[in-house]
Amino acid sequence: MAVQPPNSSPGKNIESPGARWQVPYFSMWTGQAISLLGSRVVAFAVIWWLTATSGSYTVLAMATLVGLLPEIILGPFVGVLVDRWNRRLVMMAADAGVALVSLLLAYLFWIEATEIWHIYLVLFTRSLIGSFHWPAFMASTALMVPDEHLTRINGLNQGVGGLINIIGPPLGALLMATISMAGIMMLDVLTAAIAIIPLLFIAVPQPRRAELEGEPSSYWAELRQGFDYIMNWRGLLALVALAVVIKIALTPAFSLMPLLVFDYFEGTAAQFGLMEAALGIGIIVGGLILAVWGGFKRRIFTSLLGIVLLGLGLLVLGLVPDTMFIAAVLLVFFMGLTTPIIDGPIMAILQGSVTPDMQGRVFALLTSLVSITSPIGLVIAGPVSDLVGIQFWFLISGVICIVVGCIFFFIPAITNIEENKGPETVHARAVKAAE
Repeated sequence: MAVQPPNSSPGKNIESPGARWQVPYFSMWTGQAISLLGSRVVAFAVIWWLTATSGSYTVLAMATLVGLLPEIILGPFVGVLVDRWNRRLVMMAADAGVALVSLLLAYLFWIEATEIWHIYLVLFTRSLIGSFHWPAFMASTALMVPDEHLTRINGLNQGVGGLINIIGPPLGALLMATISMAGIMMLDVLTAAIAIIPLLFIAVPQPRRAELEGEPSSYWAELRQGFDYIMNWRGLLALVALAVVIKIALTPAFSLMPLLVFDYFEGTAAQFGLMEAALGIGIIVGGLILAVWGGFKRRIFTSLLGIVLLGLGLLVLGLVPDTMFIAAVLLVFFMGLTTPIIDGPIMAILQGSVTPDMQGRVFALLTSLVSITSPIGLVIAGPVSDLVGIQFWFLISGVICIVVGCIFFFIPAITNIEENKGPETVHARAVKAAE
């Protein structure tokens, strides 16, 4: 277990957040939430444009794949930079990059020159930018929020994500019916600018980088240290294995949602928006439940329960006949409810257990390790769905979630992950020597 310097909470190597942590954190949080809403509207519009233009599972699968590639290929290298650079500036640059990409796509739609490969390129670029933004935001949250509030804050984040899923798709459908795609892209430019403004005026804590003997100084040494940190923590490796299996099952299932509505239920953009809104409402309810409840004392039990419940929802969705669209909407709501129950406690475990000077690397590496399995699921799901129908994959993914969730209740490396924290970092060893 890592030894922490004075005046720090577990996993933190700077002073603990003060009593007035809410003002700076929620100032940053509000701007980012508004930006996420703009991005959600754009994502809905772009995916439905691809669906209506091509009607092809291959096109949708390819769109998902190109969005994952930066996380898979560049994620490990990005994490080192996030730990080295000023995280506030990283978030500002990422939001500015999103605005520029949306501005370019707005121009292409305005001159009516948009092609499918343009969308692929935009999705790839936005994902590349996000691979910097997400670990910077999550690592900053761990330093700005007291450890005892991390699970509730993650529940709140999940709830707001659900609210965005409620507002975003119907708003996207409404805007597609009333304004041009170029106008929708400009909305994203505006919301990205709103996200930057609070960051101009607040201080985002940086982890202290010890300049002591033995501290790695080169980029490659720090990258290797990130890998070593994960490989020497059995609980984290077991958590990665759990996430890999679940990701293989879930990525194709959620990628198939537009075609489930379009082909199986013969629905419209409005019905797809309704299903997405139901998902969002479920996430809000689940986030509120987690924010109030806080989960089990052993946080990982909360996540495993959520995985089993999600599997049940997927399994039943795979059995719904094509005449019962409302039943499918209710099941998607239930699936959304389980999402914060799964993700919130896991993020709290990582934020509270991984030392801040490692969090950029750890979050980026974990994202890469988990995302690399998504193409496997997409490659398998395409032929399976074409051969036996879209709903069969929901049956398969449901069974996988239920079985894996139950098995991991009996794996000590997972159930004891919070007690058996990660290995000591160079900084922690230096602090111990100094003490």
